[in-house]
Amino acid sequence: MGKGQTRKNYLRALWLVGLLSAYSSPFTPAHSVVPVHATTIDSASLVSVATREGRLAVFDDAWERINERYYDRRFHGLDWDAQRLTLRSLAGDAGSSQELYAILRRMIAPLNDPHTRVFAPEEKSDWWRPRFVSAGVGVAEVQGLPTVVQVERNSAAQRAGLRAGDVIETVDGAAARSMIDSRMVNLNATASERFRIFAKLLEGPPETAVALVWRSRAGKERSARVERHWEQRDLGVRTRRERGVVVIELDAFTKPIAAAFGRDFKKITKGAQGVILDLRRNGGGDAEAMTDIASSFLATDVSLGQFADRFGAGFSMTTHSRSLFSPNLIAQTNLPLIVLISERTSSAAEIFVAALKASGRARLLGTETCGCVLAVRTRHELPDGGLLDISEMDYLTAGGQHLEGHGIKPDEIVTIERSDLYSGRDRALKLALQRLKDFPLNQRN
Repeated sequence: MGKGQTRKNYLRALWLVGLLSAYSSPFTPAHSVVPVHATTIDSASLVSVATREGRLAVFDDAWERINERYYDRRFHGLDWDAQRLTLRSLAGDAGSSQELYAILRRMIAPLNDPHTRVFAPEEKSDWWRPRFVSAGVGVAEVQGLPTVVQVERNSAAQRAGLRAGDVIETVDGAAARSMIDSRMVNLNATASERFRIFAKLLEGPPETAVALVWRSRAGKERSARVERHWEQRDLGVRTRRERGVVVIELDAFTKPIAAAFGRDFKKITKGAQGVILDLRRNGGGDAEAMTDIASSFLATDVSLGQFADRFGAGFSMTTHSRSLFSPNLIAQTNLPLIVLISERTSSAAEIFVAALKASGRARLLGTETCGCVLAVRTRHELPDGGLLDISEMDYLTAGGQHLEGHGIKPDEIVTIERSDLYSGRDRALKLALQRLKDFPLNQRN
């Protein structure tokens, strides 16, 4: 087998995942990757966590797999052996599968790595349609406050009168701001860490209710109980024209999305004055899909960086002229390009943004990206049928820089205000359209 073919096969075994656990907001990426190479267990061999022996088998298997495969052999300074000694007996005494998986997440949490995570058997889902528990409300930090940024259409939350822009005051009787502050104790939180803490404010098991008190636009306090329920999100690509500019929203980098993008790109950019790529909700995806789409905006053979595991073995990525998903040549454009980014922009999306920024190809607007760029090479099935994702590879840009823990800063910072949410105004998009309008006409082709 030739070197090129070996690299191609290896790429297909590598998947970059997005963020957050199964208990995530419907308005943040919650990608559960199903790689080509995944360990599986015959259903007849699954252990029962109703027994202490079964619970310990699940705990030990998760600990050992991370111990063997985690990309950083020093575990970021965490005493990994001590984690086992401290938590193993608690896992054995767990009263339910839910409690057991809470202990597993407690074991993993000090790694501060959103790519390494566990899913109980009932939480598993197809990555192409992420499944998560939702209260129908997305929460983020806006002007320092826990603020509703989106309400699920036709949800109990919408019927109760919750609106984007409202400020959450209490959750099940506890002050929301105090809950958030307690989760930040002894944590020098980065922007992405703060984002995750706010986004998880309403998390909890499915089929349970959460009591909310919030402050409306008029400053009045309102309250309601809303049910948490399972939801699924379809990942896709959406395009439209505004003032002669093509606006492309990419939810993720998946092979179907890359194929649709490549098929339609030449047609949708014909006669356009510029392109705005909206990656503000893009939590990553497949390395091949990302490379295919990047190749439409960058010259052929531009380095997109490299991955390496704990032993130093890895591979590099470069743009190419021929699509990996069809026999066609990739349609390229030199149109002026602006990319919208946020704390939700992560993993493969950050690699994409970093390459565009390094080449001077695009102007970045929004807020700093997540700084969450690691690779899950193989998804592991736990003895009870749960799943374990492990960060097995680190990433370096073409210039030798780590992105993990270091988000990409925009050229222009554009933050959200409550008035924007109430009015439905997209401040970043409006500024991007203005910047493209100001772009010299002789540089638009």
